[in-house]
Amino acid sequence: MNRNKQSSQKRIRLILIFSILFGNVSNTIAQSQYLSKTGHISFFSNAPLENIEAHNHQVLSLVDVAKNEISVNVLMKAFEFEKSLMQEHFNENYVESDLYPKAKFEGKLVNLGTIDFSKPGTYKLDVEGVIKIHGIEKNIKTKVEISIDHNQLIARGNFRLNLSNFGITIPQVVFQNIANEIDVKFEILHNLIKP
Repeated sequence: MNRNKQSSQKRIRLILIFSILFGNVSNTIAQSQYLSKTGHISFFSNAPLENIEAHNHQVLSLVDVAKNEISVNVLMKAFEFEKSLMQEHFNENYVESDLYPKAKFEGKLVNLGTIDFSKPGTYKLDVEGVIKIHGIEKNIKTKVEISIDHNQLIARGNFRLNLSNFGITIPQVVFQNIANEIDVKFEILHNLIKP
């Protein structure tokens, strides 16, 4: 009689262990990738004679939780400026959008393992990778704030870019109007890709 009880208790334990293990595996697979097609990136140039700001709402981004990876693609012509002449100069004279239509970032979310994707919450993470602008690649490290809530992941942060590092030169004539160092902000709402 005792053996039968012990045997049935072992079976129950095994069933519980398997259900927990497979439950976690399917939960991880289900919450593996988050996609955004309408992320927001802006930049701000603070120069002695003029401030310039531009916004882009056509940002494609993918966060792959299983691989700790994030990729972001930005269409340069989608940046919108207050003045159309600024937008024209930005695309033709500075970033040369016809030759280099996209900016790209590919990197790792360094401490992604600290996030519990089953619970809503906000976490600060390190991100590092390679940013490519104007055909030139540079390593970058920055902080990102990740918020998880109801099958959505929001990535927020900011960093500074030195334009001359990417072969973008500011002519002497407009040196007082355009800063060589710009502030970049992003807020990208990703939705869970459901299997």
